[in-house]
Amino acid sequence: MNYMIRLIKIARPYWKYLIISGISTVAITGINLLGPWLARRLINIITNLGQYPNAKEYIIKLSLILVASYIARIIFQFLASYLSHYAAWHLVAHMRGLVYDKLQQLSFRFFQDKQTGQLMSRVVNDTANLETLIAHAVPDLFTNALIILGVVVILFIVNPLLALLSLFPIPFLVYTGARFAKRVLPNFREAQRALADLNADLQDNISGIREIQLFNQQERESAKIRNKAYRHIQALLNALKLSAVFHPTVTFLSSIGTVVVSSIGGIMALNGRVSAGDIVGFMLYLNMFYQPITALSHVIENIQQALAGAERVFEVLETESEIKEKPDAVDLKDIKGRVTFENVYFSYDKKVPVLKDISFNIEPGQMVAFVGPTGVGKTTIMYLLVRFFDPDSGSIKIDGIDIRDVTLKSLHENISMVMQDVFLFNGTIAENIAYGKEDATMDEIINAAKIACAHDFIINLPDGYNTYIGERGVKLSGGQKQRLAIARAVLKNAPILILDEATSSVDTETENKIQEAINNLAGTRTILIIAHRLSTVKRADKIIVLKEGEIVEEGTHEELLALRGLYYHLSSVQFIEQELYNSKEVKALENI
Repeated sequence: MNYMIRLIKIARPYWKYLIISGISTVAITGINLLGPWLARRLINIITNLGQYPNAKEYIIKLSLILVASYIARIIFQFLASYLSHYAAWHLVAHMRGLVYDKLQQLSFRFFQDKQTGQLMSRVVNDTANLETLIAHAVPDLFTNALIILGVVVILFIVNPLLALLSLFPIPFLVYTGARFAKRVLPNFREAQRALADLNADLQDNISGIREIQLFNQQERESAKIRNKAYRHIQALLNALKLSAVFHPTVTFLSSIGTVVVSSIGGIMALNGRVSAGDIVGFMLYLNMFYQPITALSHVIENIQQALAGAERVFEVLETESEIKEKPDAVDLKDIKGRVTFENVYFSYDKKVPVLKDISFNIEPGQMVAFVGPTGVGKTTIMYLLVRFFDPDSGSIKIDGIDIRDVTLKSLHENISMVMQDVFLFNGTIAENIAYGKEDATMDEIINAAKIACAHDFIINLPDGYNTYIGERGVKLSGGQKQRLAIARAVLKNAPILILDEATSSVDTETENKIQEAINNLAGTRTILIIAHRLSTVKRADKIIVLKEGEIVEEGTHEELLALRGLYYHLSSVQFIEQELYNSKEVKALENI
């Protein structure tokens, strides 16, 4: 009921359609109740012609009323069906928008243990079940309840004793329906979960189809998909098994009521206590009475299936984001680009610390590099700066303002970031470069591409800047995708630029060009660089060296080499590796 009330509130923009649909449903119910009443009167006239001197005219009049009612029923059925579906599908689209908007607001921590396919299932499949609830289950429930109430009133008007006997199976039907609803809901929940798991595996496998083929894992993945598909089917079959028992039980109990009324009513007719027309009318109404009761069994099933989806939808909508704006958050405007970390501690799982007492200061326009072994927290520092996560303790400031006191929108407007795992959208190259600046001109896009050393390869593509790159940029090489991401960040022109392994997927020549472009940007904005290749950070104004989540060294390239500490060790190892690589290349050329 809680979900129903919330859905009704959310559906406020479509209430007028639902109200017209409801009025039409009431009209249809009235017309359906009118039919047996007119048939009852018609039979009474035919069996008692002596009491009706104008019987012929009366019969014609009743027939015309029936025809008019059937025509009206067609109109009302159209209004009830179309408008309820119109409101329901618009509500589904609205709910999909709400769920998607909510997902965009949630912090990175929410997505760490979620599969994309599972979230897609909540946005698409679970919301679709709400259409069944709004367009079918609720109208059917309303219609059948009206019919039952109307028929009961008429039955007691026609013959109170027979009406009372016809209600004999009702307590058994109520008990059976309650038991069915309680047992079938868990099966529909499991079916929705199984469908989400199936979608998740399908999304993963389609995205990783090259790896599946490369490692010859087609049979294993096919078996996994089949198992998930059959798990979904099995959950549905468990629910349908209950339905296969429940629906015939309802029909049987309804039939008992009909048998009781038929036998006792027939005896009463023989004794002259009730007319033949009343018996026929009573039987027609009795059929109308048990038909909606039988239909309610299907309505209960539909409601349970829809509520299973609604639970999963509202589970997302009720999720609180760990990253929240303060009510009095201010916009970050006209910043210079000073970045300050003060005694920052952070851990992902609250058990294993990732960053310990991190403190540093970056002046506006400085280029600062973060280096160290893999897993020491370099990327985490950048994630904290853009508030993908909040520190466990300590503070992070931009121009002396704590980033927790500013709006997220203004914070992200002032920071550009090129991540190690580049994501490009399925569109043109120009659209991807201009993603952070929708009103960018073509000249601005080309200029950004030139700074990122991407212009030359772009103009050699079939359609140049209008070339479609495929999902996640599948048509481009790793280095090309990375240069497009850099161009996108450059075009945004934010005062703070973060480069997380921005040159990791490019060759040495391209790396030198990108490094030259970055050097050209030096002084115009604050630049934070993460790099394993120390050759890319030599010209940094300051290098911060991390080990096991702590800052162990800080200084320029020359100062850190003079310390002969961790940075010196990393630099020496990379120098040796490069020499070995070069010597192997020379030997290979000599062999040729």
